[in-house]
Amino acid sequence: MKRKTDDVAAVMNALKKDRKKFTSTAMTEISEADDPFKVLVSCILSLRTKDATTEKASEKLFKLAATPKKLANLDIKKIRKAIYSVNYYKTKARRIKQISSELAKKYSGKVPDNIDELMKFNGVGRKTANIVIVYGFRKPGMPVDTHVHRISNRLGWVNTKTPEKTELALRELVPKKYWIDVNDLFVQFGQNVCRPINPKCDACPVSRYCDYYKGKSVMKR
Repeated sequence: MKRKTDDVAAVMNALKKDRKKFTSTAMTEISEADDPFKVLVSCILSLRTKDATTEKASEKLFKLAATPKKLANLDIKKIRKAIYSVNYYKTKARRIKQISSELAKKYSGKVPDNIDELMKFNGVGRKTANIVIVYGFRKPGMPVDTHVHRISNRLGWVNTKTPEKTELALRELVPKKYWIDVNDLFVQFGQNVCRPINPKCDACPVSRYCDYYKGKSVMKR
């Protein structure tokens, strides 16, 4: 475990150096507005949807309404039309309107900066709650999506079967100073290099720290 803890710093630093080679993630672009509400809504839109589609749908929706009160009062048909390009747009439209209404009525229009409080909203799970904490409030959190789950297991940092267990394991292993960067770096890395199928191991800047790559090397001998 000591070796893996030492590897974390090396991997994080290497991925930071490489990040300028690739396009920023959708959540990074949206978080630049420093608006937790926009991060929350955009994260809901992003589920099972590509980044480029999420960005366009978010932009259309926020042009119509960019606060909980305004979105809560927006006709559901207009919400659906704005986000039509995302997967499950009808369900997402209903949830976004409901969450906006609850925020306006119960939270004075302010998104809570607490994971447990965020998870009280219908449709908000641990990943979404963590994303709001990290990207909306710039506070330490550990959002684990498919990229974070896959890469951390390939590296050998964790040995887990579900994103929920991966989150708990990473919270134990990764120093808190890196928490804010893990999701952004791993998503970008997972989209461009450490892909689900045919990962670009030969072009990987952290292959020396990767159990998956070492296993492939042994099999080639």
